[in-house]
Parts: sequence; C-alpha cells; structure tokens
Amino acid sequence: MSDPANNEATSELSIDDYISSMPEGMGGLNEKMGIQLTEISAERVVGTMPVEGNTQPYGLLHGGASVVLAETLGSVGSAVHAHPDRLSVGIEINATHHRSATSGTVTGTATAIHLGRTMATYEVVITDERGKRVCTSRITCALMPRERYA
Repeated sequence: MSDPANNEATSELSIDDYISSMPEGMGGLNEKMGIQLTEISAERVVGTMPVEGNTQPYGLLHGGASVVLAETLGSVGSAVHAHPDRLSVGIEINATHHRSATSGTVTGTATAIHLGRTMATYEVVITDERGKRVCTSRITCALMPRERYA
C-alpha cells in the first residue's frame, strides 16, 4: 500500500479491505476449509483453520490441509508486500509435518524471511491449541508486474 507522505510501501491493510480487493474474496478453497485471517501485514500473517472437516481417513489433520493454510498465509503476505504495482504468484512450497492434530483449531503464523523486489519468502509455523508445532512450511512467491495479468 503506498504512503504518499514518504513514497514508501507500508504494510497497513485491513483484513476486510484485503479480502474485498481480491477478485474472488478469500477463494472457494479457503472458504471450504474454514480459513480465517486474524492479522495481515507484509511482515507477518496469522490465520486459523478448524481441524474438523480437514482430516484424512484416520481422523488426523490432513497434511495437505496444513499446506493449504501455509500457502494461503504466505501468499497473502506476498500480495500485501507486492501491492499496488505487482501481484504475487506462488512458485515453491514445502512442509514438514511434526505432529498430528485431531480436533480444535490450528493457527498458522507466516513470518517474512525475504521481502524483495521480485520475490518474497515466508516461514510458516502451524501450531495446535496447546501451542505445539504441527507443521513448518516455507513458501516463495514471485512478484509479477500487475499489467501482465490485466
């Protein structure tokens, strides 16, 4: 978001403003999975997701659900960083699953580890309600010129 006073990017953007600026809001997958954003900035994005409805056949949080949460949070941070001149496009994600979650809500925190002109990278830590680490992920997004996708 541009700050006319100093011509620098600022990471202040409300969650509602961010969601309403997206062509499809939070997107169908995020809505189906129950992902909720609770904090957004280029430097840090926090969101939650219920375990219920996002499990694999043994009743454990599906590893793919953790990756969806991680990609969502890293992509949001990258999009805030890229705004208004560029768009973020995910190019790589990985995840290590440390422990299972069987109920409640998990919380993901994406912390920027690189905010560049053409690329942004985040570490995403997903924890259960006890604060125990469930998953660690890293996502990298390319920052593309907005007019390329207009």
